[in-house]
Amino acid sequence: MGLEQKVMAELKTAMLAKDEAALRGLRAIKAAIIVAKTAEGAGGELKEDDETKLLQKLVKQRKDSLTIYREQKRDDLARKEEEEITVIEKFLPAQLDGEALKAAVAKIIAETGAASPADLGKVMGAATKQLAGQADGKAISAVAKELLSK
Repeated sequence: MGLEQKVMAELKTAMLAKDEAALRGLRAIKAAIIVAKTAEGAGGELKEDDETKLLQKLVKQRKDSLTIYREQKRDDLARKEEEEITVIEKFLPAQLDGEALKAAVAKIIAETGAASPADLGKVMGAATKQLAGQADGKAISAVAKELLSK
C-alpha cells in the first residue's frame, strides 16, 4: 500500500476518533502529496524515495517552525508543531540513533577514502544517498565532520 492510501486510511480513523492533532498532520501530508503529484513533470505518481523526501521536508519545516516558536515563547504553537511532527514521522523509515549513525558514516568514510575535513563533500554525497530517509542531513554532516576531524 502506497503512502497516499496509508494516509487516507489514517485520516478516516482520525476523523472517527476526532483526533485534531492527527488530522492536522495527515491533512498536511495529503496536501503535500497532491501538490507533488500535480507538479509539472511529476507525471501524477510519486516514487517511494520521493515520498520519503516529501515527508522529511514536512518534518524539517515543522522543526524549523518549532525552533522559532520556542524562541518567541509561543508554547501553544510549539505544541501543535510537535504533535504534527509525531504524526508525520510515523510514515518515515526508522531513524538511525547516534551510535548506528556514527557507524554508518564511518563505513562510508572508509569506502570513499576520505581522510580530512576537506573531503566532507565526497562523504556527504555518498552518505545522503545511502542514508536517505534514515537520518537528516544536519545529523549526517555533524557526525561526518566529527569523524573527519580526528
